[in-house]
Amino acid sequence: MPWPGKWGSADLAFSIDLFWSFRSPYCYLALDRLLDLNRDHGVGINVRPIYPIAVRTPDFFKTTNPLYRPYHTLDSHRVAEHLGMPFRRPIPDPIRMDMETGIPEKEQPYIFRLTRLGQAAVMAGKGLEFLDHVSRILWDGSVDNWDQGRHLADAMSRAGLDAEKLESDVALAPEKYDTVLEENQKAHNGAGHWGVPLMVLDGEPFYGQDRIDLLIWRMRQKGL
Repeated sequence: MPWPGKWGSADLAFSIDLFWSFRSPYCYLALDRLLDLNRDHGVGINVRPIYPIAVRTPDFFKTTNPLYRPYHTLDSHRVAEHLGMPFRRPIPDPIRMDMETGIPEKEQPYIFRLTRLGQAAVMAGKGLEFLDHVSRILWDGSVDNWDQGRHLADAMSRAGLDAEKLESDVALAPEKYDTVLEENQKAHNGAGHWGVPLMVLDGEPFYGQDRIDLLIWRMRQKGL
């Protein structure tokens, strides 16, 4: 269930940068615990969307070890079961890819739309809300064809956003959001890891949904 609470990062004792891809199952699987940090401990979360590795490194799945994808699939379902989170890969996949060759298609309308909208939501002060509501319709198995009809618009509305305005703003000036996404990517590269979710506290990177406990441990060392 989506969490109410303290969504921003202003005037909070601790704040992290959160680098996020809408195609990453592990971002979704980290979601509730990150929202808990924000709600229960007042940790500010500066959402910084980036494009998935299939966009950033198009040859990644073509050249990676063939065991990568089957293990990734096994592990993401196992983590979801362990956490008690409903889970299924999005329909459609946010990345269009030839699954035999591992090569993404040149046109990527889904992930560009999602990531630009996510950045627009951040700029509207609703970044965490967007992650909360939109990630669930992608990953919790409750919605087929999330890209059609009112699914995405309704999720944005539940996040407190004007869905029509957001879509219109992104369509009219995609380069406005791409500029910030490029800045996010540069910051991600400079943070010390290439993956997501990546949480950065005072310049120290914590990569993966399985490093949230370690992140909390570090915060406690600092007085959380």
